[in-house]
Amino acid sequence: MTTQGAASAPPPPEERRRLRHSRSLTRAQMAAREVSRGTPPAVTADPLMPAQAFDELYEFCAAALVRQTYLLTGRRELAREAVERAFQLAWQRWPEVARDRDPGGWVRAAAYDCALSPWHRFRPRYRHPEPPPADPADRALLCALLELPPAYRRTLVLCDGVGLDLPETAAETEASTPAAANRLTHAREALAARLPELADPAELHRRLLVLASAERLRAARPEPVRREGERRNVLWTRAAIAFTVTIIGATTLTLRSAPTHYEAPLAPAQAVQGVPPAGVMGPLSREQQALREKLRGAAARGPERFAPLAR
Repeated sequence: MTTQGAASAPPPPEERRRLRHSRSLTRAQMAAREVSRGTPPAVTADPLMPAQAFDELYEFCAAALVRQTYLLTGRRELAREAVERAFQLAWQRWPEVARDRDPGGWVRAAAYDCALSPWHRFRPRYRHPEPPPADPADRALLCALLELPPAYRRTLVLCDGVGLDLPETAAETEASTPAAANRLTHAREALAARLPELADPAELHRRLLVLASAERLRAARPEPVRREGERRNVLWTRAAIAFTVTIIGATTLTLRSAPTHYEAPLAPAQAVQGVPPAGVMGPLSREQQALREKLRGAAARGPERFAPLAR
């Protein structure tokens, strides 16, 4: 009787929530793949549209991704922004994401890349650190995490926080399996040097979950995220069209105004050397004045100008 009662007892709340999330993710993945292929779903009678499949995936992954991204950055607003940006990219490339074998992993990789982008340091709103967690233990763990290099921090969060194995972590971080193992080992050693009680991976996993859940981070609703993704897509399309039109106009203007034949450039002016200076005319002497009068008088009579007389 006792055995039957124990067997028929309902599972604990955490187990029920995990099973419900697993069924939701499976349904979202199946719907996304079926929508991408253009075939009706074979299991459910009511097929999900792309927006509905996206909302299913968002409801399942968004909140957990915000908490994981907070472990990478230590910034609450940046974590939410990175996750929303990743889902906007996923909605813009929904056929590709829907055909992926792990849509949640695709969005997680995009969110981590956006959160760890080095360009955030130049944004005025992210130049100053945010208030740390209230609990001293959580504050010490977060400070130790943020002191790790970004690649080590990401590998540690994926392995000890999310629970991926080394091959999956290496594939998501675009590294080899030995490189991922090396990063994980060095990250654990650095954390153990700062916090000796976290030398056990199981205890580290528990503390990471506690730190991520203590902030009570929430994600936005899926509808505004989809609308923002569509708005960004329209803006980028218009910007690309305007840029193309500008390039075409500049090329046309250049072709119309460019010369059609080669014109040799004019040589620069140069001073002529070796020419004697012009003489300066002075006053005539008496002999020169008499000769001038004689020449003027002889030229006025006529034939002597062309046929000089012989002497």
